[in-house]
This record gives sequence, structure tokens and C-alpha cells, in this order.
Amino acid sequence: MTPKDVIAMAEKNDVKMVDLRFMDFIGTWQHFSVPLSELTESSFEEGFGLDGSSMRAWQVINNSDMIVIPEPGTAKIDPFFKVPTLAIIGNIYDPITQEPYSRDPRGIAKKVEQYIKSTGIADTIYVGPEPEFFIFSGIRYSSEPHASFFEIDSCEAHWNSSSDEMPNLGYKIRPKQGYYPLPPNDKYQDIRTEMLLTLEDLGIAMECQHHEVAAAGQCEIDLKFDSLLNMSDKLAWFKYVLKNVAVKHGQTVTFMPKPLFGDNGTGMHTHMSFWKGGNPLFAGNKYAGLSDEALYAIGGIMKHCKALCAITNPTTNSYKRLVPGFEAPINLAYSSRNRSAAIRIPMYSGSPKAKRIEFRTPDPSCNGYMAFAAIAMAMLDGIQNKIDPGDPMDKNIYDLPPEELAEMKSAPGTLEEALNALKEDHEFLLKGDVFTKDVIEYWIDYKMTNEVKQVISRPHPHEFYLYFDI
Repeated sequence: MTPKDVIAMAEKNDVKMVDLRFMDFIGTWQHFSVPLSELTESSFEEGFGLDGSSMRAWQVINNSDMIVIPEPGTAKIDPFFKVPTLAIIGNIYDPITQEPYSRDPRGIAKKVEQYIKSTGIADTIYVGPEPEFFIFSGIRYSSEPHASFFEIDSCEAHWNSSSDEMPNLGYKIRPKQGYYPLPPNDKYQDIRTEMLLTLEDLGIAMECQHHEVAAAGQCEIDLKFDSLLNMSDKLAWFKYVLKNVAVKHGQTVTFMPKPLFGDNGTGMHTHMSFWKGGNPLFAGNKYAGLSDEALYAIGGIMKHCKALCAITNPTTNSYKRLVPGFEAPINLAYSSRNRSAAIRIPMYSGSPKAKRIEFRTPDPSCNGYMAFAAIAMAMLDGIQNKIDPGDPMDKNIYDLPPEELAEMKSAPGTLEEALNALKEDHEFLLKGDVFTKDVIEYWIDYKMTNEVKQVISRPHPHEFYLYFDI
């Protein structure tokens, strides 16, 4: 789509406003709107000004001016705004040097696609994420110096089996029994369908939707695979659409990995593959029908997993899900069909085109642009250095004896551990200037200062239960 096509699209749809969208460094979609009269063909070269010092982890106040340049191929009609509005995703640039801004997550995703082509190894990175999420009926929380609490409500949760709903018809879901129940236990079938169809109306190809394991409204909607940058854009739309459809129905959506104690957490199993010249590079005659390149890519993920988690599992809450002995894929092993390993080779199809790697550790609290780029760089490093992933693990890892389990490496146990791993292991991310030293250093500093230290320095409600009377 050209700038001229975008303007024609706006006129055809009686658009009155244009919404410029961009991803901040931490992973929240931001926007501002201008009247349609402000959008001209030159706008796609000159861009629109914004205050970079008011964005988290971007510019300092004495060097704040930045520009966002809209990318014409991303234009869509927003499905929620009252006034007809054209939404366009933009890239962030320095207005003086005219160079792409290094801390623009979308710019990082663009660079990884350019870099892999420059290596000659592949020309396309395909990504297929499976984002899980919770739909809640209500949420209350507070964090004050003298008080802290959260309270979640869900119309289908087991704890409401005794509530006075006038009448209470039952049909609640027991803990860990939420996988695939039919209505009336599954209260969110119609909402998930509306979410999926809204995304399809936006031109985003979808695969399926269903209830997930956790009892209180855990769901999953899967996107059909696409190239890395396109999928990163789609994941931003995905989160936006799900939240707004939920609000429309008086519900709320969260991508927080572990909002509930004692039930399953929320992950984002991520399928990835490399292609070149229209041919899949991961199909071969090795284990599970994989190629040498695929095995080396697995080796790259396994080698760099602890550092990757600082980007793919970037919240302190992420590590409430990544707990040994539970359902989360923390064990650094690979296997076909085996869902207890961190890396799985799906075997649904024998077609070479379907051959891919499923990295099961990430969660949807991540910034998709940065997370997909980081995983791709680890895979590429594995191929470039022919990193041997070792033997596959086809046993149920959860049933291994302690002595075998002790020999197996695992994902980090805290965000602090992951950030320290990233501090020591990030050279693979710097290749091709995909990530820069500034990006890595600022990411670590921001997360340590604003999240890790803020959480560990606060009393936890459960500590009062354990220790108040000592």
C-alpha cells in the first residue's frame, strides 16, 4: 500500500481522524490523533513530532524531540472509535540525524529481518504465537505504604459457587479443569468469537479460540503465522482488540502471567522457523524430521535461554509462573510432542513446510517486537556457531528422579536472575546492530530500578500471615 492508497482508503471510508500508533520501550502501545487534513503524502516522509521525554525509558527532557513516521502498509480502520478513524503504525526517528531510534522496539524487529537476509542464511523469519490471557469480571488492587491487596472476580470461578447471584445456577469451573469445557461452564465462548472475528475483519488471519486450563476465565486465541515484523504488529493489535471487546461486555482482559495462586499461569508458546527462497530450512532427516539448522537453532535458544528470559518473560510476575515442579516449561530440553520440555517440535503435520520450533517459555507480558527479535537472534547464533543442543528428552520431565532432574538446566527463577544473565550474555543480540549496547544497558537498568527493586523492597501480604506473630 502506498501513501496515495492510504489517503484514498481514508476518503473511501469517510475517515475524519488519523491515529498514529507506536510501541514504547517497555511494550505498551501508545497513540495520538490528528485530523485527516494533516495526513498528506509527504507525511510518510516527514512524519509527526512527539515528546520523547514523556515516554518511559526514552529521551531526556533536554533532548526530547522525536518524530514518528507512519508506515503506509499498516493502515487499518479502527473498529472501536466512535468517529471513523484510520490507525497507522509508525516508526520512531531522530529529527536531527534522520536515523531510526535505537530504542524503538519496532525498529529492532525491522533490523533483525534485515540482518538475517544479510547473513545469507535465510530471508524470512516466520512466527506463530499462542497468547493466553485471562478474562475477569472485575479486578481491584492497591499498593500503598500502609496497605497492599488485590481482589479478582470471575463469574465462572469455583470460589463463586457459594455466592448469592440470585439465582446461582452453578456451572463453575474447578481449579485446573478449564481446558475445553462447553457452555454453560465456559462463559466466554461468544466474547472470544467476537474477538477473533474483529481481528479477522482487520485483515489478521486467525487459527482458533478456546478456554484454557485455569478455572477463572483463562483463554487462548491463536494467530496464524506470519513474518516477524508483521506478527509483531499483529500482536499489538491483538492485545488492543481483546481488551476493548472485553470492556464492551463489562469484562476485563489481562496478559499478566500469574494473576491467580494455585492455578495455571498464562504463557505464549511461540512457534518459529527460518525460510530461504520460499523453502523451509528446518525440515530434514534428523530427529523428529528436523534439519541440522533446526537443531543448531534449538542449541542457540538453550544456550541463551536465561538471557532471553529477561526479554521474553520481562516482569517479576513472569517468574510466579516459571516455578519448578508445576506446569510451566522451565526445563531446558527439546523433544517432539513432549510438552514438559521448554522446546517442543510439533508433529501435527508431516509436511516440510510445517516443520518449526515451539519455544514454550515466553509469556504475553513481553514486548512482541523485542521478544521475537531476541529469539530469532539466539536461533541465528546457534546456526552460525553450530551449537549442539545435545540429545532430545522424550521422557516426562516431571517424572524424572531428582538426580536426573538436577543435571538439567532450567530457565531463571526470578527477573533479577534473568537480567543478570542478560548482562553477562548479550553479544549475540548485538550482531548486525539489531540490539545496541544502549538498548541492553537501559533495559536492564530500567527493569532493575523500576520493577525488581520496587517489588522486593515491599512487604508482601503473605508475609503477615507467616510472620506477624513471631
